Amino acid sequence: MSWDSVFLLANYWAIGGWLLLAFAPRGPKVLALILYAGVFLLCLAYAVMLGGFLSGTIDAGGTGGGNFTTLAGVMKLFDSPGGAALGWTHYLAFDLFTGMWIARDADAKGFSRIVQFPFLFLTLMVGPVGLLAWLIVRERRARAQAKAK
Repeated sequence: MSWDSVFLLANYWAIGGWLLLAFAPRGPKVLALILYAGVFLLCLAYAVMLGGFLSGTIDAGGTGGGNFTTLAGVMKLFDSPGGAALGWTHYLAFDLFTGMWIARDADAKGFSRIVQFPFLFLTLMVGPVGLLAWLIVRERRARAQAKAK
């Protein structure tokens, strides 16, 4: 399978999870489906790719030599089709997991789906910005609920 295909498959897989998160009823079965068929499988794909790169059984398609200790080293990791697909799959898995947490937290705090949608969309598109925005908005309601108990 080409790295372009891996990239597209991971994208479509993640979008399926996001669509369920945004539009499906959030019962235990749907949330489990998003967690295990979405987040888990993206994490598994990431782990398999990473293991393959580290063991040399999967060719990332680049020159190698990257590391996590310098900016230049990290840039080198992404300087191959496999490295970019690996990094992108990492983002997709964590963003979907974060979106699930936001949705469950918002449900527990009584926020409507309409209010949740912008935070979920921001998390899908620019992960940390969506999470930051949600953390700011949720704080007031979280404090009010804590005082009411």
